[in-house]
Amino acid sequence: MELLAIENIQINHSKLLEIDCIIKSIYRLIIYSRDHLDDDLLDIYLSEVNQLKELLSIKNAQMEAQNEEEAKEYLKNLKISLDFVIEEIVAHNNFEKEIQLFQLLRLISPETNAIHPNRYRQTTVQVGAHICPEPARVPQLVSELFYAIRSISNPIIRAIYFHHELIRIHPFVDGNGRVTRIAKNWMLMYDLYPPIFINDAPQKKVYIQTLGNSFKALLKHPNKWNDYTALFFEQELDRLLVNSQLLYESINLIGRARKNKQIHTP
Repeated sequence: MELLAIENIQINHSKLLEIDCIIKSIYRLIIYSRDHLDDDLLDIYLSEVNQLKELLSIKNAQMEAQNEEEAKEYLKNLKISLDFVIEEIVAHNNFEKEIQLFQLLRLISPETNAIHPNRYRQTTVQVGAHICPEPARVPQLVSELFYAIRSISNPIIRAIYFHHELIRIHPFVDGNGRVTRIAKNWMLMYDLYPPIFINDAPQKKVYIQTLGNSFKALLKHPNKWNDYTALFFEQELDRLLVNSQLLYESINLIGRARKNKQIHTP
């Protein structure tokens, strides 16, 4: 396997601009409006984890939980991981080091880390039709990936690229999806974008299919930008755009409710 060459990435820049415009509007509300509090944003981020409870009641909704007990454990670990990420962001630490992968694995998938503590996988794995790189290649590919993302200045492109390539490498025996999505959200949240969560089972199915098709196309032509890889990047942009719009609407509603309460309070 070769990493997707960064210079081959072709992104929809109009969507990037649209997302940035919405994010700026959100921070204008929080900074300049007297009807908003600085913790409104954080409260909404954390509430997204609670909203996953309903999704996780459906078997395989997140492809992580097979039953109610696993769902509870997944949600608990997800909240712990998100709290950790927020603490790191407050301390001005972005996601940019290999050691942070293992930190996330210990939090989001402690059962996997217990079996293989602080180690990449030692076995060959297959994700759908995609045969992941041989175990001996994993450390080098992960190091190359962390080196590669340094040259991507746009945080959204950096996060999506990292997500795509780390799933393709599949460095751990289990927990790869969970670790990758938290890592991506760490990068996004550090640069003041909202986290991206898969919203329902159909969306998860499309996500997996698109990744699988992208991996297949890149196996045939490693250095060629293809329609499937482009589609994955586009879908991630769409998810971030929707989340940004919902975030703005939520923040706006909180402000309106607070203003109305103040008006009607004697």
